[in-house]
Amino acid sequence: MPNSTKKAIKETFLALLDERPLNRITVKDIVETCKINRNSFYYHFEDLPALLEEIIAERVQELIQSHPTVDSLEDCFDAAVEFVRENRRAVLHVYSSLSRDVFERYLMEVCLYVVTTYVEADFAGRPVDRQDKEMIIRYHKCECFGNIIDWLNSGMEYDISAYFHRIYQLKRGWEGEVLRRDSRS
Repeated sequence: MPNSTKKAIKETFLALLDERPLNRITVKDIVETCKINRNSFYYHFEDLPALLEEIIAERVQELIQSHPTVDSLEDCFDAAVEFVRENRRAVLHVYSSLSRDVFERYLMEVCLYVVTTYVEADFAGRPVDRQDKEMIIRYHKCECFGNIIDWLNSGMEYDISAYFHRIYQLKRGWEGEVLRRDSRS
């Protein structure tokens, strides 16, 4: 089967997902729109959840590759939010579906990646206890994930990037102060 068929299936699925909730999309809708038979769909994908998971996994990898470095915690959150904003309606449809766990798993992966990338670069060459660094990463990963989930629950009604930038403007220097106190002990 040509790779163009697989690409067409994905594009059609995303277009349908932008129009309607996930639970109102069927394999029949996809194959009729693509003008292929059901066997062609099942040649490439086991079912709709497998199609969804592959698309999300690809988007996560694209996002990670496009952000090899992260210069600030604000950039961390902007990168994670970018993952969600690209297809706002589709994301809200997936988030409201039974496949929400797939989205959340990949969102957590994005949050972990961007925070780890920043923390590793920020603490490079500095004597920071491994456990302390892991705690900082876990804290910010969960902070990022939790705030994005809260934003999704609000229907993405506010500017979450501005929110993160303001929070980190308020928190600037806080982590550095903790590390200075620890080094004096």
